[in-house]
Amino acid sequence: MEYGSGRLIDVREGPNVRLSFDGFKVKAGIGGWEIDGFAMRPDLDKPGFFDNAPNHAVGFWGVYGVGPLTKTITLDVYYLGLDRQTAAFDRGVGHELRHTIGARLSRPVAETNPGWDFDYEALWQFGSFGSANIRAWTVASETGYRLPEVPLKPRFSAKADISSGDDPRTNTLGTFNPLFPKGNYFGVLATAGPGPINFIDVHPRAEATLPHDVTVSVDWIFQWRESLRDGVYSVPGFVIIPAGKSDARFVGNRPGTEVRWQANRHLWFQGDYGIFYAGKFVKESQPAGNLNYWALWAGYKF
Repeated sequence: MEYGSGRLIDVREGPNVRLSFDGFKVKAGIGGWEIDGFAMRPDLDKPGFFDNAPNHAVGFWGVYGVGPLTKTITLDVYYLGLDRQTAAFDRGVGHELRHTIGARLSRPVAETNPGWDFDYEALWQFGSFGSANIRAWTVASETGYRLPEVPLKPRFSAKADISSGDDPRTNTLGTFNPLFPKGNYFGVLATAGPGPINFIDVHPRAEATLPHDVTVSVDWIFQWRESLRDGVYSVPGFVIIPAGKSDARFVGNRPGTEVRWQANRHLWFQGDYGIFYAGKFVKESQPAGNLNYWALWAGYKF
């Protein structure tokens, strides 16, 4: 399944193992709106062929609607439910029942004339974690400008995101849960670097289109903790560095670059490179050094 920008539900192509679900989906069209209702369980990966089985410890359901707000602006509205028998956060392990209500406004990247594009999303989460309540939130934004009539068709953009963290002194879990996100929405270091939980980030990016369907991009991510009493999490959602040893907010920064060649409609190749420079929180919490990351990808789609 893939919805919106992939911040919450994505097939996870590239840096992640592709995620599949077992369940059912009902699709409807009302005027210009497309509405999906679904109830699913994520699959457990097994080493054989066509033998994945649903994870009965996790339930996922929701309603997702997409429709035109104006001629160029699209509105997404949704409700998503998640039930995990065992969920782990910095404060501990427990049963998680989480509800998500959100909305997204987006305008596509300009194709013929110079113009602005954007992708803005906000959501609220509530429910229970063990005997505690859940109150969490996030606001995410991307604003860009493309010049399709200029050689190389450059596009310049900036993302600014914030998601809530926890304060374990209260009886309310404040840690945002990104559900099943696209890893490389947060940069090419997705498999090893900090994820979109308890974070504030600023993310400028520039990209260009070269001859023969080759695209090149460079970006730089700067990341802080939203709550100083919560740790740093990976993209899948487990704790990388727990809170407690440092009161610093700055987690680190990561410049990166990506080159992608769409050889034909089916075949593509991609190369990523990034360096994560550890910030004050990482250095004060554990022995730390900078992290170099590179990867080569090839894909074929039927």
